[in-house]
Amino acid sequence: MEYGQLKPKGYMPRIADGQLAHMLDTFGAVEVAGTMWCGKTWTSLAFGQSVSRIGLAGPRAAAEADPGVALLGDRPHVVDEWQDVPAIWDEVRAAVDASGNEPGSFILTGSSEPSKDRVHHSGAGRIAKLRMRTMTLSELGLSSGAVSLADLFEGKFEPQLVQQSLAPLAHAICKGGWPALVGRDVSGAEYLDAYFDALFGVSVPRRGLSGQESRRVALSLARNLGTAAKLATVASDARLGEADSKAATNRAAAHISALQELYVLEQVTGWDAPIRSKTRLRTKPKRYFADPSLAASLLQVTPGRLLEDGQLFGLLFESLCMHDLAVYASALTGATVEPLHYYRDSDGLEVDAVVELRDGRWAAFEVKLGESQAGAAAASLSRLARKVAANPAARNPEPEFLAVIVGAGEYARFDRELGVYVLPITCLGV
Repeated sequence: MEYGQLKPKGYMPRIADGQLAHMLDTFGAVEVAGTMWCGKTWTSLAFGQSVSRIGLAGPRAAAEADPGVALLGDRPHVVDEWQDVPAIWDEVRAAVDASGNEPGSFILTGSSEPSKDRVHHSGAGRIAKLRMRTMTLSELGLSSGAVSLADLFEGKFEPQLVQQSLAPLAHAICKGGWPALVGRDVSGAEYLDAYFDALFGVSVPRRGLSGQESRRVALSLARNLGTAAKLATVASDARLGEADSKAATNRAAAHISALQELYVLEQVTGWDAPIRSKTRLRTKPKRYFADPSLAASLLQVTPGRLLEDGQLFGLLFESLCMHDLAVYASALTGATVEPLHYYRDSDGLEVDAVVELRDGRWAAFEVKLGESQAGAAAASLSRLARKVAANPAARNPEPEFLAVIVGAGEYARFDRELGVYVLPITCLGV
C-alpha cells in the first residue's frame, strides 16, 4: 500500500486505507462516501497525486461550466465534494471508459447522495463505493486491537488482560470518533453543535426540507436508538401532524431518507441463515447514527449522566459497538457490502449483531455493559445457534463463534461453560 504526494502532514492511518488501496488496484474510480467530518477527504488525499476542491466557489463554478476540468491533474486525482456538481460523475465514468478501465485514476469524495435524476449513469463496473465512518476505538488508540475479528473467524484467539472500566467509555461515546478532535482535551460538545448547525441549517434545507423538523425527527430517532421505530412514532415525536395521518408519516419518511442520504443515519438490516429467506426482507431495519456522539449530543447527555443512567448508557454503548463492528467487519476479507446485521424472530428472540461473510460463514454478538450480564447474553446466542442448526435450509448452520461484547471487564476470554467469548470492546480490532 503506497500513499500519494498529497498525504496530509500528521495523517493518522485509517482502517479504510487498506480497502481504498485494494479498490484503486481494481477499479478506475472509487467514491469515498460518509458523513461530514469523518475524515474521508484526508484519507482520499493520502492516496492522491492531485486534487480539485469542488466545495470551493472557484473550482465549483469552473466545473459547472465544464465538468471535465474537475478531472485535470495527475492520477489518482481526487475530486472533493463531487456531488456539488453531479455532472462530474458522468465525466468520470466516461474518462474511465476512455482509458480502458485503467485502475486507480480517480477518487471522489461525497458527504451526500445527489438526486438520482441528476446522474445519468450508475457507474457500475467503473466506480466502486467505499463507505467511510468516523474513527473506531482502535483507530483512536482506545482499543488495543489485540483480539482480531479476522482471527476469530479463523479460530485464532489468545486471552488478554484488559481491566476496562466504564468511565473512559462514557467519555469516548460523548466525544465521538471525529478525527479533528484526536489528541484534544475537549468534550466535543461545541464541535457537535457546529455539526448540527451545518446539517440542519444548510444540508437539510438544500434538499427542500425544514431543518427544524429534521432536528426533531433526529431527536426522535435518538430516543428510539437501535430500534425499528415506526414512522408513526417518529411523526408523533417530531410533531409532524396527526400520528396516523399519511401526510405525517410521509414527511417523517422524507426526513429519514434525507438523513440517510447525508450519511447521518445507517440502517442495520435483519438476518436469517437461509440466504433466500424472506425474513431478511420483511424484518424492519434498525437505525443508528453515523457516530454514537451524535445521539448523545441530541439527547444532551454528558459522561457523568451516562454513568448515572445505566439504561441510556447501555443504548449508547450498543451504538458504539455496532459502529466499530461495522468498520471491522467491512474490512474483513470476503466481507459483503453490508456484512453487519441483527436477528429478531416471531418467538421473541433478538440478537444484537450478526456478521456474515460472502462464503456464508457467520458469527453472532450480544452487547452488554458488564460481565455480570454475560450469562443471559450467552443464552440468547446459544438459542440462535440451535435455531439455525435445526433449519435444513441453513447454508452454514454452525456459527464460526459466538461472543458477548462488554464495556467493563477484566479479561478477554473464552468462557467454556457458556460456550462464548467474553470480549471487552477495548480489546477488539480488525
